[in-house]
Amino acid sequence: MVFSCKIRLMKNKIIIYCFALKYFRLLDRLPKHIIPLGLGSKKFPQNWLDEKEGKNISNLNKYYGEATGIYWIWKNKMHEFTSEDWIGTCHYRKFWLDHCYENKQKTTFSSLYSKLLKPDNEIFLKSDAIQVQPIFFKNQTILEQFENVCGKNIIKECAEFLDPKIKNEFLEYLNNKKFSITFFIAKKRIFEEYCKVLFPWMEKCYDYCNSKNLLKGYNSRLPAFLMERFASFWVDKKVYKKSYLSYSRLGKLMLSNSINKIINPMKMPFTFRMYPTFHDY
Repeated sequence: MVFSCKIRLMKNKIIIYCFALKYFRLLDRLPKHIIPLGLGSKKFPQNWLDEKEGKNISNLNKYYGEATGIYWIWKNKMHEFTSEDWIGTCHYRKFWLDHCYENKQKTTFSSLYSKLLKPDNEIFLKSDAIQVQPIFFKNQTILEQFENVCGKNIIKECAEFLDPKIKNEFLEYLNNKKFSITFFIAKKRIFEEYCKVLFPWMEKCYDYCNSKNLLKGYNSRLPAFLMERFASFWVDKKVYKKSYLSYSRLGKLMLSNSINKIINPMKMPFTFRMYPTFHDY
């Protein structure tokens, strides 16, 4: 039975799009199922995907952050996937790992490479979506953390633009302390459903924040911050069969193009941290 499941799994495409705001030589060495996608106004190599090509909202990247990349995938790549294929995202400094780690730890890049999530991982057999292990805020809820950083009532006002049922579920979710960072991996049908709800809502959130003159300084990314909370909510509450994985976070030195020109990054001694994220903040 397990053998037949693995055969079926191999038929399902698994692609993880790695978002980057500029070219990093290091990303050229990623496995084939992790594909660099350039976001924003900079130029990218021809072998990279570029969100400025095709249907896009690249001009909103300053406000939407990684959501412009998610939009590009939704509008330009869906025809390449079946409903049971997998679509995911990661970040030029943050990569999915092959299982959950209990504690933060350091390792070399060559060791990291062997620990990256691969398409033959059995987690894909038992899940419809994969989320980063959640953090647990120690002394505040998700809502309180957001309001302490971005301001009062913004997220509540923006929640009014959602369908009433989703709005109530979202506001209820914000009053707990469990939160996952933005990116996730999901079957196409779940990814599409999420995008169909997310982007009309984000457009209304952007218009609201702009009309209130809120999009300045740190809060210029308010739509992105709202999306982060909504993504965590959506997978946690709307996906029944989900699993969790840890992620890694690379140090800035590892991303240096100058260093990567003269040193094989697979042998670099620089360290990164694995983030199990089951820890208090």
